[in-house]
This record gives sequence, structure tokens and C-alpha cells, in this order.
Amino acid sequence: MKKTLLLLLLAFGTLSVQAQKLVALSFDDGPNTVTTPAMLAKLYKHQVVATFFIWGNMVTPESELMLKLEVQQGHEIGNHSFTHSHMTTLSADSIRKEIDMTTRIIERVTNQKVTLFRPPYIDYDQKMFDNINLTFIAGHGCDDWVPEVTSEERTQKILSQVHDGSIILVHDFAGNTNTVEAMDMLIPALKAQGYEFVTISELFRRKGITPQRNKIYTNVLE
Repeated sequence: MKKTLLLLLLAFGTLSVQAQKLVALSFDDGPNTVTTPAMLAKLYKHQVVATFFIWGNMVTPESELMLKLEVQQGHEIGNHSFTHSHMTTLSADSIRKEIDMTTRIIERVTNQKVTLFRPPYIDYDQKMFDNINLTFIAGHGCDDWVPEVTSEERTQKILSQVHDGSIILVHDFAGNTNTVEAMDMLIPALKAQGYEFVTISELFRRKGITPQRNKIYTNVLE
């Protein structure tokens, strides 16, 4: 009887952990002093954390204040290259330089270790895997670099794709106001579906997944 009860409790505990629905929200192409602070205000309003993939040469004495604020609010910073080039066209040396320059900036400004990389344009190949010692991240997008896509359309497209373990890919580049506005629809909708928002690194940890080399992730469970 005691053994049966113990097995039931263990099974229930395992199922409870697996049933936790987690999602990671992420932003590309910052930081800037226009849209990034507006996005941070939305995240603070809804009390969620995210991962920001930054473009190294966008960091200026003014915009680096946004990086510091991101970390202060509990967000994670990832590497999105230095010049946002199609890196499959670059030499191995140039690839390493793109990554190293951006990683040094992030670690200098934030004191946060960099472990994640999102390829510009989600353009990647084996040469990049061989020369970038970071976890490659993609995500579910919504064409939010196209001004004509409304905030409602962006929200609905993401909602149609997200499932447990998903990574959402949107942008905080200067002037991307429709995505800022979409946060007031997207975040409450996902919370209503039972999702908890975590950083990408926390998503891997909470789901018990060790990131693999030679792989790019849109969902950590797949």
C-alpha cells in the first residue's frame, strides 16, 4: 500500500512539472533609446521577463543604459552579431570577430555571461556552428519587421504557433510600435492560456534540456 502511494505521488509530481506551460519571449535588433524603453515598460507592466538579442554596433553610450536596465529588470541578453550581416558569407575569422566583439560589449556593460546566439536573418551553416561556441536560437515570428502587419495580426500569428517550450521571436528596433502595442494583447492572452514567461536559459533549465551543438532551437522540446 505504501509503495503504491509513493509511486502515485512520484507520478503526480512528474506530471505536474511536465504540465507547466512555459514560453520565452525574445527581441532582436536593439538596443536603442526609442523602442527598447517602450518595450521594457510593457514587460514591466505585465511583470514578465524576456531575452534580448542585441546587435553589437547598436550599443552607444546612450543605448547601453538600456542594456543595464534590461538586466536590472531580470531580462537576459543574447548575441545577435556585431553588424547583422549574412554570416554564411563571411570567413571563419570574420564570424568569430562578429561574435567576440558583441560578447565583449555585453559582458562589459552587464557583467552577464553570454550563452545564446541568434543568427541574423536566421541564416546559418556548419561553418557558423564550428566557429560560434554559443547555443543557436531561432523562434516563432510574425513578420513584425513589415510595417503593414498590424499589432492584432502579429498577436494572432504568434498565438497560432506557440506551444509549451516555444521561443517567440519579435523585434525592438527603433520605430517598431506595432510590436510594442501587441504586447498588451499577446502577454495577457498567453497568461490566460496558462503560460509562464521565462528567459530562454530558464526555459532550457526548467524543461530539463541541455542545449546541443549543431542545432538551432525554436522550441526547446523539439
